Amino acid sequence: MSRAALLVLADGRFPAGGHAHSGGAEAAVKAGRINGASSLEEFCRGRLHTAGLVSASLAAAAVLGVDPVGLDAAANARTPSPALRTAARKLGRQLMRAARATWPSAELDALAGEFPKGAHQPVVLGVAARAAGLDAVDAAYCAAYESVSGPASATVRLLSLDPFDATGVLARLAPELDRVADRAVEAAREVAEVGADALPAASAPLLEISAELHAAWAVRLFAS
Repeated sequence: MSRAALLVLADGRFPAGGHAHSGGAEAAVKAGRINGASSLEEFCRGRLHTAGLVSASLAAAAVLGVDPVGLDAAANARTPSPALRTAARKLGRQLMRAARATWPSAELDALAGEFPKGAHQPVVLGVAARAAGLDAVDAAYCAAYESVSGPASATVRLLSLDPFDATGVLARLAPELDRVADRAVEAAREVAEVGADALPAASAPLLEISAELHAAWAVRLFAS
């Protein structure tokens, strides 16, 4: 298949449910940690090198054929927050629906049967990328980009931030996104050889704590 499938998978209009999630930005805006383009950039940088790296590594490992059930367990272990685990599985379920309709695959069908309530989104992303004929670095880029594009898009809505400023943030982070994708693929190759313990376990405690607080809000714009 064509690598142009990556454009479909990474497109914000792909019906994978990401538009309903802020990647922690909503809680950060309320707490005053994001109040403009500069602080958004710092937030996204932190998320890219923690949650983004872990997600990219999981997705890349799934493309390389590592057992997705084991990868899902590894994702669970690297997500201390129950609210974030729930969000990851909801996103995984929605992505699964979109991917199976777009790239029918026995591997996607098997994963859906194994996790009827949804596997972790990065694992589904990797299996979907494999079904689309993409390689590990494609999946890593997709996951890493999602880790920053979601908060950037959400902040435009939450703060009425100028979309040009938000796009500028993503452009400035591009070199770091390259490095994260490369690290993710290296880790994924190690996983294929020695097992899931080789996966990064980069921690972002404030994201985890904020997710639990956000989940308890009576009124919120985003699901997470």
